[in-house]
Amino acid sequence: MPVFPDLPLGRRPLNDYGSLEAMIRTLRAHQPQDLHAERWRQAHPQGTFAQWQLQAKACLREGLHCEPGLVELQPRTLELRPREGFTLERVEFNTAPWSRVEGYFLLPTGVSYPVPGLVVFHAWGGPMLFGKDRIVDTGRDHALLAAHRQTYYSGRYLAEEFARRGYAVIVIDAHHFGSRAPRGLGAIPAAYDPFTLGDTEYQALDTLVREQLYLGVRQLNWAGTTWAGINYWDDRGCVDFLRSRPEVDPERLGCTGLSGGGWRTNILAALDDRVRASVSVGWMTTGNYQQVYNVAGAIGTFCLLPGVWDRLDIPDLTIMAAPGRHLVVSGSEDELFPPEAQQDAARQIRAGYAWAGCPDYCGHYNPPKPHCYDAQIQAEALAWFDLHLQGGGG
Repeated sequence: MPVFPDLPLGRRPLNDYGSLEAMIRTLRAHQPQDLHAERWRQAHPQGTFAQWQLQAKACLREGLHCEPGLVELQPRTLELRPREGFTLERVEFNTAPWSRVEGYFLLPTGVSYPVPGLVVFHAWGGPMLFGKDRIVDTGRDHALLAAHRQTYYSGRYLAEEFARRGYAVIVIDAHHFGSRAPRGLGAIPAAYDPFTLGDTEYQALDTLVREQLYLGVRQLNWAGTTWAGINYWDDRGCVDFLRSRPEVDPERLGCTGLSGGGWRTNILAALDDRVRASVSVGWMTTGNYQQVYNVAGAIGTFCLLPGVWDRLDIPDLTIMAAPGRHLVVSGSEDELFPPEAQQDAARQIRAGYAWAGCPDYCGHYNPPKPHCYDAQIQAEALAWFDLHLQGGGG
């Protein structure tokens, strides 16, 4: 019987499966993990990075269970507002036969076009009735939004920090968030404006929407797809949108986000070769460590990919993005992920990028911080993007 590795942990695990804990650990140890980069290299000493990468990407893409086929973007600008240092456009465009998304496009002013472009993702945790509005100032605010922004972004609107530094930015709502949260379901009204709700009224409605997450996962799975698959093609559509704009350089594109946005960064960078640089914040670990330490608090519906995690591990997402320039930001005080897992993942990614022949194209920033994308991390992300999308970083 396979034996689960004895992993050193400096923190008390946050989850315990009770009488089923031994079973679940043995089950994980039984999985082949045959496309995990380190195991694959051991099993194929003559194999090349390109051979592994091709197989790993195919596994991940198949695991998304989502292939919309060719879709005409048909973008449209709904509103345009001048802002200090950029213009703010409210836009909409197609990402799949079943999805036409609304987003904010921030285009810097006073610069020479074309400029580099970024897809910037909002986090998973936080007020679910808001998504893109968390990181873009639309001229409206809510006390819960302001508190979220202060806790996780040093009070700043993340997308605007990049726009004011010369990057064109696109932001959309993830599935089940903001304008894409369910309406007309159970006690959830058919129409509502979250900006107009008082705190108590908001919390009650937010709770109702969260309670539909499990139903949402079942609906998507029974329709033959996954949450990650739906969002990957939406996010890939954002890359299409950036490339459709003449003001944006199609060869200088990147993506970034916190938490669930960091996860979306990992997936998009892994599978879309048009993404040249990325900064993933607050979502890096290893499967074995996370199985022991914290599944309940860290593994959301966006992580569920049957047919993938029995073959790949989380650091492989970043390794398969090579030669994309990828910076992983892991706060050592982030309670969601054990520090030992952060360090082991960083080691694996460094080894993977060295194997790919581009060791300088990956980075690991591990500040003594909790789960956040604060001003200091924003500065590190901007420096990374400036190097690889604005400067001479290759």
